[in-house]
Amino acid sequence: MTETTKLIFKYFPDLSKVKIEQFDALLNIYQGWNEKVNLISRKDMDHFYERHVLHSLSIARFIEFKEEDEVLDIGTGGGFPGIPLAILFPETRFTLVDSIGKKIKIVDAVVGTLELKNVKTINARVETLNQKFDFIVSRATAPMTELIKWSIPLLRKRSGSGLLALKGGDLSSELQSISQRLQVKEISTYFEEEFFETKKIVFLPS
Repeated sequence: MTETTKLIFKYFPDLSKVKIEQFDALLNIYQGWNEKVNLISRKDMDHFYERHVLHSLSIARFIEFKEEDEVLDIGTGGGFPGIPLAILFPETRFTLVDSIGKKIKIVDAVVGTLELKNVKTINARVETLNQKFDFIVSRATAPMTELIKWSIPLLRKRSGSGLLALKGGDLSSELQSISQRLQVKEISTYFEEEFFETKKIVFLPS
C-alpha cells in the first residue's frame, strides 16, 4: 500500500487486497494519461487521492450500492466518480457516459488496465439514453436543474434510488428554484480533510 492510498484505507479499512492494488494503480495510470492529455490539473494531481478518488467515494459513505444495482455516471470525464465506485462495489454494474469521445477512450483504457468487469462506457449525450438505472451519480457536470431534467426519465421508480450529485460551495441560489425534495449532506461529516469543508452530496430520491 502506498502512502497516498493509505488515505483511502483510513476511511475504508475493510478493503480487499485486490481493491487496494487497484486503488494503488490509479495514480500511475492517470499520471501517464495526463502527460498525453491534460485531463487533470497539475495542482489536483498533487492531491489525486484526496480530490478525485476519496471525493468520489464520499457517495459510498452516503449510500451502499447493492449487487443488483445499475448505476449511471453522467458526464464521467476522466472516470469520476464512476471508476473509484466501481472498484469499491465490484458486484454493482456501472455505466459511464460522456459526450467527449477522447475522454471515453481514456476511461476505456483505465477500465481495461484495472480489469474492471463491472463497467461499460458510452460515448453519447445523456439525453439520447433510453435505459433505466437505479442510481445516477455526477461530479461537477451541470447545475442541479439540468441534472434533474436528464435523470428523471432514466431513473427506476424504486424506494431508496435516486440522483447523487457531488457539489461544492454555496448552493443556495442553485437549489432555490428546485421544487423537488432534496437531501443535502456535508461531506465534512465523513472526511476530516480541509478540502471537504465546502463539499456536499445532493440527493434527489426517485
